[in-house]
Amino acid sequence: MTGISPGNTFPLGATLTPDGVNFCVHSKSCTSMELLLFDDVNDQQPSRRIHLDPAKHKTFHYWHVLVDGLKPGQIYAYRAHGPMLPEHGLRFDSNKVLLDPYGRAIATPEQFDREAGAEPGDNTVHAMKSVVADLTKYDWEGDTPLRQPFSKTIIYEMHVRGFTRSENSGVSPEKRGTYLGLIEKIPYLQELGVTAVELLPVFQFDPQEASPGLSNYWGYNPVSFFAPHAGYASVNDPLRVLDEFRDMVKALHRAGIEVLLDVVYNHTAEGNERGPTSCFKGLENAAYYILEPGHEGAVHDRSGFANFSGCGNTLNGNHAIVRRMILSSLRYWVEEMHVDGFRFDLASVLSRDIEGNPQANPPILWDIETDPVLSGTKLIAEAWDAAGLYQVGNFFGDHWKEWNGRFRDDVRAFVKGDPGHAGTLASRFLASPDIYGHRNREPEQSINFVTSHDGFTMNDLVSYDEKHNEANGEGNRDGHNENISWNCGVEGPTDDPEIERLRNKQIKNLFTVNVLAFGVPMLVMGDEIRRTQQGNNNAYCQDNEISWFDWDLVETHSDIKRFVTKLIEYRKALPERGDLKLSLSEVLSRSRVRWHGVKLDRPDWSDHSRSVAFTIENFDRWSHLIFNAFWEPIEFELPKPPRRFQPWLRMIDTDRPSPDDIGHGVSLGGESRIQVQPRSAVVLVSNRN
Repeated sequence: MTGISPGNTFPLGATLTPDGVNFCVHSKSCTSMELLLFDDVNDQQPSRRIHLDPAKHKTFHYWHVLVDGLKPGQIYAYRAHGPMLPEHGLRFDSNKVLLDPYGRAIATPEQFDREAGAEPGDNTVHAMKSVVADLTKYDWEGDTPLRQPFSKTIIYEMHVRGFTRSENSGVSPEKRGTYLGLIEKIPYLQELGVTAVELLPVFQFDPQEASPGLSNYWGYNPVSFFAPHAGYASVNDPLRVLDEFRDMVKALHRAGIEVLLDVVYNHTAEGNERGPTSCFKGLENAAYYILEPGHEGAVHDRSGFANFSGCGNTLNGNHAIVRRMILSSLRYWVEEMHVDGFRFDLASVLSRDIEGNPQANPPILWDIETDPVLSGTKLIAEAWDAAGLYQVGNFFGDHWKEWNGRFRDDVRAFVKGDPGHAGTLASRFLASPDIYGHRNREPEQSINFVTSHDGFTMNDLVSYDEKHNEANGEGNRDGHNENISWNCGVEGPTDDPEIERLRNKQIKNLFTVNVLAFGVPMLVMGDEIRRTQQGNNNAYCQDNEISWFDWDLVETHSDIKRFVTKLIEYRKALPERGDLKLSLSEVLSRSRVRWHGVKLDRPDWSDHSRSVAFTIENFDRWSHLIFNAFWEPIEFELPKPPRRFQPWLRMIDTDRPSPDDIGHGVSLGGESRIQVQPRSAVVLVSNRN
């Protein structure tokens, strides 16, 4: 039998040494700790139990041991013994097998059962276990994060599994829905022209957190903040998961595409008091979670879980132990996995203190903001939470950019034809100075999007008036009721060519605003080919054709894909700001913007106005943009380009069929007026000779 020695308190997790593996885990309140070693993840009992003697294996609140002779691939877990006193925030259950909070890889047994972690009794055969990993052997071949400036970034939000899971993906069966499958489709991303992929959660998550008969597809229910999700690997080998994830990152970098991770540091898959115990609850519940009085409501009762995440619990991000874990996790994904940045799900949760109250200077956000390892990464905040905290325009610090939810809503409303949105469209197009101008931000502060994983796809936004979530098994009660959508005359699919033409045009209008607006555009996987979720606006549990990328649509809607590709090319060809860090006000001051209505320099900001026209005047190029959301054609006066400038070229007209809708640069000669067709957008340019 291999020997043991006291080991060290640092690093946390399982660390290879010349003699074996050093294990260290934090638990302040447990009375004793066991390290469990397994020969196979499916074993009903560990092959070895190592009882940690507090006199030898505990320093302050850290339990540690060095086990000789262990190697990478060793499966392990913990049992923590202590009081079960929920009213005091203590939930120790020595029957439960616990993951290592710092574990780098996870093995899932064939009989994995989430409910076994919530029910009384031993759950050994049903529990995920941690796996010792050696991170030093991988050959990165000189790869490093790309560090592209935000000013040149175009984000593509996507799902690793959904991108290639469909049988028509052309990917070999063993690679469909995997990190390696995504590698095979990198040429598609290059052709589209995006510069960064934002991957829906890839931390190991619990797929069983969903209604019966369904699975959690999106992955917003982490069980680990270090281990990549094993379900996205092509083989059932926890260590190969690490290699395949890194292979994907390396391949994307070689293609010039950055990798951003959608990260969930606001809650875990352990849920509320009725949820399973798989890690944090069983190690130090009161440290890892924000607690509140339980159902009895006693003043000193701490049996309940605060639910600012809307998912049953809230990670206690500003507790010292959790702060360290989050920061270590972020550094790990940058240093060891080479990712380029992060989008923080419900980031406003991290501004709450250990009692759940919003605070002006949250320690964890200060840690992230000032950390030198993270200084070159992209940090994007979803600047709200599920309990009403909304911080768009006022999120913490200088490093963070923000999902601009008001861009989404106002652009949808304008293109739909709702009254009162001409002025808001103008503001959103210019990077929302009404939201960000007061803090002297650069335009890239605003991450502009019209759709995201949460809500209607672009196709469904113009095809459904109402959500249709019946497949989720919740009586269509889930998901947002207000979608600012319009079905163009028929609910759902139709063979009517006029309605289809209108839907195509509306999609092109939405893309035109999204891609060309000041700020950072974010597109969603499959919108460029009119991917549909059949009206489902909350497909978190639909791991099937409802959510997957349908590769047949690449041909079916090749006109839309071509339009988006050309639109991205057009954006990339716009004049550069260079490496200057110009504020929003400075950018706007260097480009004269003239606002018009049907008459030059006479904009109509009234509630009944449904059109916006403006000229952006630079030294080398004038651009004239007209958005007509009215249901009749409107004739607009055109400004006259200055001497030594070419006549106006029509670069974009969303009313025209492909390929005349974008990219041909048709001269308007000396025309002083232009008729813009109903519900369409026109972009004209005039370049200096």
